[in-house]
Amino acid sequence: FQKHFPQTKLVRAIKGAVFDVAVDLRTDSETYGKWYGILLTEENKKQFLIPKGFAHGFLVLTDTAEFCYKCDDFYHPNDEGGLAWNDPAIGIEWPELTGTYNGSASGEGYALSDGTKLNLSDKDQLWDTLENTFKFD
Repeated sequence: FQKHFPQTKLVRAIKGAVFDVAVDLRTDSETYGKWYGILLTEENKKQFLIPKGFAHGFLVLTDTAEFCYKCDDFYHPNDEGGLAWNDPAIGIEWPELTGTYNGSASGEGYALSDGTKLNLSDKDQLWDTLENTFKFD
């Protein structure tokens, strides 16, 4: 998410399949800290609108995927924030994911149901928990 230049995003998978998630970071919202997830595939052609004030992440469920974003503002790399994908306070139920939370965001100890290990970027391993991350007032 973008901290000071928040974006509304419209996303879809044009190839493959992804499980897409949004987490509400708006402190004045009844749904603060809650998540919503949806399966986006090239077959179902669904789109997902993620409002400003939400963290956004996804899990690719196929060997490859092409993901299309439409944003209402420019991307500002120095304004980027993130959220730990496995924060137990949020409890995202990632499909096809097996493993036990070990206090680490590295993905170690987790795999997809077919045995494929998680491949997280260095950046994605460093994001904070809901308790410590940036919040939208």
